[in-house]
Amino acid sequence: MKKTNKDIDGGKPFDWGRTSLDYAKFRDIYPKEFYQKIIDRKLCVSGQSVLDIGTGTGVLPRNMYQYGAKWTALDISENQIKQAKILSKGLNIDYHTLATEDLSFPDNSFDVITACQCFWYFDHKTVMPKLYRMLKRGGVILILYMAWLPFEDKIAGASENLVLKYNPNWSGAGETKRPIDVPDCYKENFELVYHEEFTLRVPFTRESWNGRMKACRGIGASLSEEEIEKWEQEHRALLERIAPNEFDILHYGALVELKKQ
Repeated sequence: MKKTNKDIDGGKPFDWGRTSLDYAKFRDIYPKEFYQKIIDRKLCVSGQSVLDIGTGTGVLPRNMYQYGAKWTALDISENQIKQAKILSKGLNIDYHTLATEDLSFPDNSFDVITACQCFWYFDHKTVMPKLYRMLKRGGVILILYMAWLPFEDKIAGASENLVLKYNPNWSGAGETKRPIDVPDCYKENFELVYHEEFTLRVPFTRESWNGRMKACRGIGASLSEEEIEKWEQEHRALLERIAPNEFDILHYGALVELKKQ
């Protein structure tokens, strides 16, 4: 399903469903310490009911399933949910193809609501009251993010510049380590109880880094097939020149915990 937002990529349409196969293969990359940060906050663990909004291919519930929480997950893209179900075979995760703005779960349904790599896509004036209503007393919204650091990692920076060559208005470029922005409307009903930003080194091969970059919004979710093919040819050649076959990319992770008042 195509989406447009004037504040994202200059309003250029994007559709995560177009890149679901690459997303499923190459974007399950969060290292163990990323998930440990969540466990350290005693969130998404046994005895808790968790809703993951904007789940994509179910990366978060699949990787945290072992900690015992009961997971429900949703995404606007039918293709993303299809891949999530394939990858979650044998796991009792309740998936829904649904826009976050159209949520309709009963009041007091969840202990935790998670949003990983997706929080800025939502219409928060519509979404915030629904999240508040569906959370139990003292429930938590956990916002999660991870991004490469292009100014500190030369391979990431070179790959990012190539994305910008093909998609100059891509607004995913130029990340620096910083707290996650939370819209003001959440201050009415939620208290910011914790935030953390931390660096991570994420291992890749040339093949997996090419796949990770191809599955970003600026390439696979928005360019034409011809543009994607040209970008990929150029990106593979770039990596042959500047990267060993195995390498780490410097990222930062961030989380924000908002507690229902």
